[in-house]
Amino acid sequence: MINETLGSVIQDSMKLLSGENQNIEKEVDVEVNEKHKKERKSIYDLLEEEIMALDISDAEKAKRLSRLIKVRNKTVNIMLTGATGAGKSSTINAIFNMDVAKVGVGVDPETSVIEKFEMDNLVVWDTPGLGDGVSDESISRAILEKLNELDEEGNPLIDLVVVIMDASSKDLGTSYNLINSILIPALGDDAKERILIALNQADVAMKGNHWNEEENAPDEVLREFLKKKADSIMNRVLAATGLRIRPIFYCAGYKEEGGEQRKPYNLTKLLYYIIKAVPKSKRIALADNINDEDDHWLHDDDECDYKENIRLSFEDSVWDCISDGIDKGTEIGGKLLGIPGIIIGATVGAAAGTIKGVFGLIFG
Repeated sequence: MINETLGSVIQDSMKLLSGENQNIEKEVDVEVNEKHKKERKSIYDLLEEEIMALDISDAEKAKRLSRLIKVRNKTVNIMLTGATGAGKSSTINAIFNMDVAKVGVGVDPETSVIEKFEMDNLVVWDTPGLGDGVSDESISRAILEKLNELDEEGNPLIDLVVVIMDASSKDLGTSYNLINSILIPALGDDAKERILIALNQADVAMKGNHWNEEENAPDEVLREFLKKKADSIMNRVLAATGLRIRPIFYCAGYKEEGGEQRKPYNLTKLLYYIIKAVPKSKRIALADNINDEDDHWLHDDDECDYKENIRLSFEDSVWDCISDGIDKGTEIGGKLLGIPGIIIGATVGAAAGTIKGVFGLIFG
């Protein structure tokens, strides 16, 4: 018979996992696609179900549920910034499942110019475009205020800053100033780990020339051009700050006026580097919010198996965050949370919302 105290622990754990007793911040202009939200099942709920179904003691279930609660209470905060027209909005929409995002603004007047997209355990802060000269000062001040903000545990609120640049632009002065004069000084010693530079619109970097429409990828001429541009940006930042941050070139995809949708390119690589930069204890939150449009993740530069690396990153995150203190024994590679490793693949895939989505591709 289950001990009443132990039963209470498990019951309380399940309440917390289901979202009860959580403080919900009031947002402005909430736009939530409730139908889509109901169709999706959280990875946390799936992991909870797997734990409860295990043939282990109630005490062990309670321990694992407790660890899962701690992970579920962690939120990833990503800031996107860059010059006007670089494609921040298209990048957000391409990577993340924006159908379930709550749209709001910062509560503090100093950061109210920054738009906030909240997706369960993921928050994306979209800063206004820089470069018009009129409001740059107030935007820069808002960025600094947000970067100096701390979470409830006293750690920096913003986990990662993604600087979006336009690969087709010759004038990147605004972006250099943002990186060299604002972001790196504000982030200090953690700057290299918390800044990602991304070159969007790779398809039109040479005015639309040398883009292979059939393969949805740059030809060798354009690829070499993009590599040289990435090297140039890296070297300029290195010379000014001493930090070596290599940009990633990609295409977020967009709808051409009167034409067809341009498919994303190298988005899988960008996602992989975002995951790598986010603290391991928070990575599971990203798995719950990735765009499940399968054609977003089909085309990349093939420099490595990004899909496999993404899978391994999430697998490591689940193991490290939830199985702490569990004897791994001789089956460290075969089991996760006491669950066969193959189920983790299916679990994360299901959490993405569709077998044909990105995790369907990643996990086969």
